[in-house]
Amino acid sequence: MAKMTSKERMMTALTCGVPDRVPVAPDFSCMIPCRLTGKPFWDVLLYNDPPLWQAYLNACDYYGTDAWFIYGAPELQTASSMTTESSIHEENGRLYRRTLYHTPDGDLSSTEVFLPADASTMIEKVIKDIRTDLPKMRHYFADITGYKMDNLRQLREALGDRGLFGVGVATPGLQIWMVYFEGNLEAATYAMYDEPELFAELCDLLEKQQNRIVEICCAEKVESILTGGSGSITLQSPDIWRKLCLPAIQKQTRMCKQAEVISGIHSCGKETYIVETCANETDLNYINPLEIPPMGDCNLSECKKLARGKLALMGNLHTTEVMLRGSTDLVRLSALRAILDAGMDGGFVLSTGDQCGRDTPDENIREMVRVAEEFGYYPLNEDQIRTEILRLERKLAQS
Repeated sequence: MAKMTSKERMMTALTCGVPDRVPVAPDFSCMIPCRLTGKPFWDVLLYNDPPLWQAYLNACDYYGTDAWFIYGAPELQTASSMTTESSIHEENGRLYRRTLYHTPDGDLSSTEVFLPADASTMIEKVIKDIRTDLPKMRHYFADITGYKMDNLRQLREALGDRGLFGVGVATPGLQIWMVYFEGNLEAATYAMYDEPELFAELCDLLEKQQNRIVEICCAEKVESILTGGSGSITLQSPDIWRKLCLPAIQKQTRMCKQAEVISGIHSCGKETYIVETCANETDLNYINPLEIPPMGDCNLSECKKLARGKLALMGNLHTTEVMLRGSTDLVRLSALRAILDAGMDGGFVLSTGDQCGRDTPDENIREMVRVAEEFGYYPLNEDQIRTEILRLERKLAQS
């Protein structure tokens, strides 16, 4: 088979095809790219110097991985007259950005804290009380009236053939509302049960806006859409996910299929239920990161059976015990097992669980690439892979 570009390799694998070799795209979308710049993390995450997407591409080049690029977004114009105002101040070696959202029905506010060597986090969230803030959120999630693609085209040109280009959208489950509600998951859950009509309207506002983004991206022939949301089953029951998230996922993946756009779901934590449900009830193309216990509940070989050839799998080396703390031999063993479990007939991207830690050794990431270069070209040699697995198991048992 002729050698593929990283883009061709990723697109083939994530549509259940057989590429030239197993793609390698570990999840290091934030902390590792920031670390490699040698700058305080707030230079990247707050001041865009460099922007995170550029830091990510630089990291892919540094390690030799295929890119899983999820930073694209169209610039939207909405029917809202909402304006924003931000201020930044320093306190105790941290930077705080407070943002006011001025709407005709009153102000919303949020605060994000930026650290010198860690990812940022929201410490004040926009919805304080759904009864008083829903009228303001109608402006926040206002109808989209127009859009520009200039920024998105710039990012796609920068990526080139280095990997898969994607745009992220949301679905209205508790996994997304904990990002918006002051009081996090608990407050969002109370709102769902105490104010069901108001909560349902909030969900409808988000879904309508996000589905419109999918329509725009499909019309513009964006390569892929990433939907779902981190912690979809970990942060809510399967029944709640089925009620709140699944209808939006069905609509979004159907639109993508009709437009021949690749659709994916990222949901860290428990995910086996999503694999089975999406294989049977949606038009989804791929799913990640398929984390193993205790972070998740996924076994790659079992997920491969549940996917029934309809879903490509992307995962799932443990980000702490294997990638952060493990030896290169353990990384090598885990990567070979993953390929054997899910990659023999294609439809697989060798990756990690959610977000490799900041201090993950460079050699552990490079070892994933080495495994693919040595053992990952199709057709795969199963006997060779099993022989190497046995060798590594004996070696690690003796150490």
